[in-house]
Amino acid sequence: MSSIDDHMTTLPRDPRADEYPMPFVPHGWYAVLRSVQLPRGKVVPLHYFGRALIAFRGPDGRPAVRDAHCPHYGAHLGVGGKVVNGEVECPFHGWRFGADGRCTHAPFAARPPKVSIGGFEVREHSGLIFVHVGPDPTWEVPEIPEATAAEFASPIDDIQTARIHIQEMRENIVDESHFHFIHGQSEPPVQNLVVDGPFAEVRGRFARKVLAWEVDNTFDVFMYGPGVMVVRVFGSMLSLTAIALTTPIDDRTSELRMLYHVRKPTGLPFLAPALKLVFRTQALAEVREEVRIWDHKVHQARPVLLQHERGIKALRRWYEQFYPAS
Repeated sequence: MSSIDDHMTTLPRDPRADEYPMPFVPHGWYAVLRSVQLPRGKVVPLHYFGRALIAFRGPDGRPAVRDAHCPHYGAHLGVGGKVVNGEVECPFHGWRFGADGRCTHAPFAARPPKVSIGGFEVREHSGLIFVHVGPDPTWEVPEIPEATAAEFASPIDDIQTARIHIQEMRENIVDESHFHFIHGQSEPPVQNLVVDGPFAEVRGRFARKVLAWEVDNTFDVFMYGPGVMVVRVFGSMLSLTAIALTTPIDDRTSELRMLYHVRKPTGLPFLAPALKLVFRTQALAEVREEVRIWDHKVHQARPVLLQHERGIKALRRWYEQFYPAS
C-alpha cells in the first residue's frame, strides 16, 4: 500500500505552480559556494540563474565564477577542464582563460583570439563565495563573524531544492502563522519589518517545546538583498546563527542552502556536538516539510491575508527593488 509521501512525489503539478509575474532572478548578491569547496587548482562546475557556470581560483587565489562553455567550440570547461597556473584550460582543444574571462592561450595560434567567457563580480568572505547578478553593485553583503568565529561549531550544511520562486522562500520569515503549524510555536510571533534600502531586519520571539525542554528564544533576522539572510537566535539552552542562502537555479527551481552555526556552550564546548544533533533532529525535518509544501503551492498575487500577516505585503514591497525596471 503506497504512503501519502509516495503519492505526493507522483502528484501532478498544477501548471500555475510555475507561473510568476516577476522575473525569476532578482538583482543582487548570491552565495554559490562555500570557500572550502573551491581549493586551488580545481575547476568546480555550477548551474545557477539558468546558466552553466564554473568556479576556479586565479593565480592570486581569488575566486572567479565564469560561464562554463568555451567560445571556441562549445566544450564545457567544468567537465574535464583543469587549472594551469591559475587559468582554466579547455579539455577539448587546450584554450586557456584567465580569471577575468579573457583567452590567454590557444595552441597553434599565432596569438590568443580576442574572445572572453562571461562571468560575475565576485566577493569572498565569511567562508562563502558570492556573485552579483545585475548592474554594477552599489551595496555589499557585510561579513558574518559567526561563520569563522572559534566560539561557534562547524556548521550544519543543509541544501534543499524546490519548485518555487526565491521571493516566496524569503516571505517565509514574515509568514507568522506558519510558525504554529510547521514549527510548533503556540502563537504566531509578533514581528516588525524594518527596511533600509537593500537591507531589512525583523526581530521576534520564538517559544516552543523541544523534546522535554521549553524553549523561549529571541531572534534577529537580517536580510541582505534577495539572496542572503542571517538569523541570530539567542536562548539559555541553544544559541545559533543560521545563514539562509536562496539562489535561483533556473526559471522553475530554486535552492535553499542553510548553514547553521551553533554556539559552543560557555565552559562546556564539548557539548556542541550534542546540541547540533538535537537541532538537526528537530529543525531539518521542519524545513523538509516546508519544501514539500513549496513544491506544490501556487503564487497568489493578491493573497487573502489576516491582520497579523501584513508583513508579507511589506516584504513584497521591499523586494520589488531587486527586479529590473520594466
